[in-house]
Amino acid sequence: MRSAVILLAIPLIVAHTQQPFATDNGAIPDVTSEEWFRKYGAQPDLGFTGPLSFAHLPYTKCLEDASQPFDIAILGFPFDTTTSYRPGARMGPRSIRAARNSAGATLAWGKGPFDWGARLLDCGDVPLSQYDNSKAIDQMEIAYSTLLARPVPGETKPSTAFMAKDGAEHPRIVTLGGDHTIVLPILRSLHKVYGQISVIHFDAHFDTSAVEGILGQERISHGSYFTIAAEENLMTNHSIHAGIRQKMGGGLAVVDHDVAVGFQVISTEDMDDYGLDAVVAKIRQRVGMGPVYLSLDIDTIDPGMAPATGTPEAGGWTTREVKRILRGLSGLNFVGVDIVEVAPAFDHAEITSLAAASIVNDLIMMMQMEAPPKPHVGPFGL
Repeated sequence: MRSAVILLAIPLIVAHTQQPFATDNGAIPDVTSEEWFRKYGAQPDLGFTGPLSFAHLPYTKCLEDASQPFDIAILGFPFDTTTSYRPGARMGPRSIRAARNSAGATLAWGKGPFDWGARLLDCGDVPLSQYDNSKAIDQMEIAYSTLLARPVPGETKPSTAFMAKDGAEHPRIVTLGGDHTIVLPILRSLHKVYGQISVIHFDAHFDTSAVEGILGQERISHGSYFTIAAEENLMTNHSIHAGIRQKMGGGLAVVDHDVAVGFQVISTEDMDDYGLDAVVAKIRQRVGMGPVYLSLDIDTIDPGMAPATGTPEAGGWTTREVKRILRGLSGLNFVGVDIVEVAPAFDHAEITSLAAASIVNDLIMMMQMEAPPKPHVGPFGL
């Protein structure tokens, strides 16, 4: 009987706490008359304070609230239960947001992410199953498809948006992973709207592992999702890797299978042999001007600069080199992008999260520009 009394009391307590604060006479206080506001007025959050949204963007749980339109959304997929080595990337979206306290113009880009008229919105994280991979992958696909179907604001349209099969313009999403498996449900969603898509894949690893003889959900991992995507005809045969340096236990047969999936390879060493401009030119030539999806594993960067990742490989590119390549890819018809495999438990001084957050800023800029920015010339340039 005592338990019943307590249970009945809970709704009353909740209902009371949900009421707006009011004085005894029923009036809600006017903050403009209070000492703080009179002396200091309304103040913006500090760079390291306030609600956790990327670069202090407006934050909305978009899957529950469709009232806020957007051209480009930030969306978190906190998923890491198909990793083969070090888990922890489910915490990546939070750490990337925490590391990006502001966004603005830079000398490299000449503008900032807000200077192109696109409406940017942080749509939060998708609540994914932590125990059922099949369900989580379905949740990611449904969530992405739901947001992809939203109308873009009529007055602010992305300048390089690729027209979809239905002739309409669709918003674009910057996804924060999560392990790399998240790309499979994303490609499934994008295929419904754009058809086959070419992929630019920055990674230390091919992620095209063969899955013959493996059955069921075990076929899908952060090392095999591109193989599954090829089986489902989600991609063109004009995709490309950049930054590859993995050890191949299966010998060069691994490369043959990768080619069959639809990829060409730019290795880490190609940067030294041919130069950064040649890397950019090869990527652009390979994918052409059809719909393009860009997926960037943070392990592309050398673990000396980005140690917090699931499968680190020594000898990677520098953060600056990756950022410079992204600048050079501006103007391609990007239909979506992501950054994945940030596992902050293995970080120190937040250097991996800081690198990832800075790259997200570049991705937002890259998607909005119609061509690569020209080298800076002025009092601080050559």
